[in-house]
Amino acid sequence: MTTRRLCLVMGDQLSFDLPSLQGIDPRHDCILLVEVMEEATHVPHHPQKIALVFSAMRHFADALRQRGFTVQYVHLEDPDNSGSIPGELLRWQALTQAAEVHVTECGDWRLEQSMRDCGLPIQWHSDSRFLCSRDEFRRWAKGKQQLRMEFFYREMRRKSRLLLNGDGSPVGGAWNFDEDNRKPLPKKVVAPYPLHVPRDAITDEVIALVARRFASHYGSLASFDYPVTHAEAQALWAHFLDFGLAAFGDYQDAMASNEPYLFHARISAALNIGLLDLRQLCSDVEAAYWAGSVPLNAAEGFIRQLIGWREYVRGVYWLQMPEYAQGNLFGNSRSLPEFYWTADTRMHCMRQAIGQSLTHAYAHHIQRLMVTGNFALLAGITPSEICEWYLAIYMDAFEWVELPNTLGMVMHADGGYLGSKPYCASGQYIKRMSNYCGDCAYKVSESTTEDACPFNALYWHFVIRHRDRLGHNPRMAMVYKNLARMTEEKQLALWDRGQTLLARLDAGQQL
Repeated sequence: MTTRRLCLVMGDQLSFDLPSLQGIDPRHDCILLVEVMEEATHVPHHPQKIALVFSAMRHFADALRQRGFTVQYVHLEDPDNSGSIPGELLRWQALTQAAEVHVTECGDWRLEQSMRDCGLPIQWHSDSRFLCSRDEFRRWAKGKQQLRMEFFYREMRRKSRLLLNGDGSPVGGAWNFDEDNRKPLPKKVVAPYPLHVPRDAITDEVIALVARRFASHYGSLASFDYPVTHAEAQALWAHFLDFGLAAFGDYQDAMASNEPYLFHARISAALNIGLLDLRQLCSDVEAAYWAGSVPLNAAEGFIRQLIGWREYVRGVYWLQMPEYAQGNLFGNSRSLPEFYWTADTRMHCMRQAIGQSLTHAYAHHIQRLMVTGNFALLAGITPSEICEWYLAIYMDAFEWVELPNTLGMVMHADGGYLGSKPYCASGQYIKRMSNYCGDCAYKVSESTTEDACPFNALYWHFVIRHRDRLGHNPRMAMVYKNLARMTEEKQLALWDRGQTLLARLDAGQQL
């Protein structure tokens, strides 16, 4: 078997427009897809995440064959499977005697480095699925002491010509309508019924495999209903355009008990593995705005998440790795509590956010940032441990997007490179943005009593213990003014309550 070109397609690259697939000749070239244990276990990925990637890969391989391409597909339990992507690439290059090996840039520094070190002369392709290439971001960042997403976002708006007037000014007179996107969910507002994607025989076979081989991983397979083909992903996207987008702007930060999705699109996993196209999504949202079917704050807010934040964190990741992953500004050393893996906690907000994550491998950005992430920040959890948890537990988590969001945005462990202030808050924020507190064993109105919301004392404990580092941050000035207004007795009571809670975490006790 002799092949001119061997093209490797990884599990998060399932796009027919993938750069390494362009120019491929079905008569002489071969496409390789591999299921390997190393990628499924380097962190204990949620079983639904493994099932999504494996099922989508198998469906994509079938679609490529239907288009006339030669595809070599290595199943997880194939007896000759070496267990790693570099190992399989080496094995199949030898089997096919391929003269050329083509690969599109990885989404994980660890994996790309191992492939660059494997000894093959790989022809690398820039991942054109993103609006901003690695090199373009590097040029934008050059010479800047701090990088701010807002300015990068404006550049991407100009580049894409999205929501711009003829003279290049932003539609509506402002670049960002985030202040209009922070409303709690009113009692009378009902979220749309989520679209459920039925499973086919391929997905059922994969789920059986995952249940058998990854039984020790945290998370349930029972509710799996994610799209695994391009057509299914388009159906989920169309459902959001029809029923979710109009209210997404107002309520994207809202949280509610037993409502895991609210008005969120739930398409990030499909987008991140290549089943949806970034540019088409943005075009569809802009068209919905111009058609008058969605308000500007919804359209702008959604586009900002895609071409602003998503592209920005990818740029930061590839600009700063591998040193970035070692960030630990506050010197945190506390282990991640066991309840992150079990949802066994009396804190209702944490039980809701973690519980739905275990059930669906999903939580929206405010649940991640201001509930589970906020607690990890306040409690001083070791950044690498909470980063591993996010990477493992969420369906859409690939390291290029997960690490900057967690280490930088959630934990502020990068020293403010990604964000200008820590995103910390007391239980009052959770009360304002959700209905969680009404069903909690703790009282959000209390701070120092035994039944007080743990977020309250932990918030002020964090503020006090990091006063020397954060006290001069202009965006924290009001917080420290409020602290200064407290009596010494009040500050001491908050500190003591925080110490008690942290001691319980260290002892492995339930909160």
